[in-house]
Order: sequence, then C-alpha cells, then structure tokens
Amino acid sequence: MKGLTKIIIDIGPLAIFFIFYTRGEEGTKLQSAILPLMIATIVAILFSYILEKKIPIMPTFGAFIILVFGGLTIYFNNEVFFKMKPTIINIIFAIILYAGEVVKKPLLKLLLGSALKLSEEGWSILTKRWIAFFIALGILNEIIWRTQSTDIWVNFKVFGILPITFLFTLSQFSLLKKHQIED
Repeated sequence: MKGLTKIIIDIGPLAIFFIFYTRGEEGTKLQSAILPLMIATIVAILFSYILEKKIPIMPTFGAFIILVFGGLTIYFNNEVFFKMKPTIINIIFAIILYAGEVVKKPLLKLLLGSALKLSEEGWSILTKRWIAFFIALGILNEIIWRTQSTDIWVNFKVFGILPITFLFTLSQFSLLKKHQIED
C-alpha cells in the first residue's frame, strides 16, 4: 500500500476519535467519540482490503477489540471498558509473542520475515524486547487511566502511544543491524 494511503488508513480512525472527543459535551465526550471510532475503524479495514485484496490481520484484530470494548462501553455506559482496551491489546500481543517463543516459532519472523532477514538469535531477542515493550505499555496505560483525568488519558492514547512505539522501534535498529543476515 502506498505510504500516504497507509498512514491515513492507520491513523484516520484515531484522528476521528480525537475530533469527536474534543467536540463532545463535558461528561459524555468519551462516549460520543467511541461510535465514530468504531465506524471509522471498519471503514479503514474495508479500504485496506479493497486496496490490498487481502484481509489485514493485525488491524482486523485491533478492529475486533475496538468493536468489543467500544460496544461494552456504550452498552453499559461505563468508560472503564474502553480505557482498559489498550492494556488488554498489549497484554494479548505479549502473550501471543511469548507463546511463539515457548514453541520455538518466532511469530515476529512470520509477520516481518519478508521485510527483515535476521539470525534466529536476533529474532528471539527482538521478540523478547517486544514482549517487554507490550507489557510496559499496558502497565503505563493502566497507571495513566487510573490516576489521571480522561482528558489526559485521551491525549496519552492519541499523542503518546504512537510516538512511544516509534521511539521503541527506532531503538531496535542496532539489534537489527547486529543480527541482520545479508542476502
């Protein structure tokens, strides 16, 4: 998929969420932003499928989680479900990657193997680092939503998680370089 199109598909639903949140009425801002996020996420998955002619696995999984926790939040009128969603997604990712390590099938290699050529040790180290990162991000989300206002949590979700993930990814370049296998 082309760069700009991919960015719009990936970040578009989050931007929709933030726009509706900032325009919502005090006391119902989060609830008023969830349904537009759910719709935008479905539209993004559909566009991704139309452009690539295949179902994007990770975004589809994320969309499923958004629909479940967004739906629970709307149905029970309780924003705790939605605030816990990033924690649950990160812990699920960590568990899946850990399970791959246990059965000696590095799942990151399955996901990224066409883009990266690493030694087995490199894949194992990278996987362990991503497991730790997902757990840390889940813990950070829990700390923020439990100790800060919803406004601060939304800003963390919209403007914090992506840069933190980007910085973590950048910090892995030395590992990638060290364990890269030349064609």
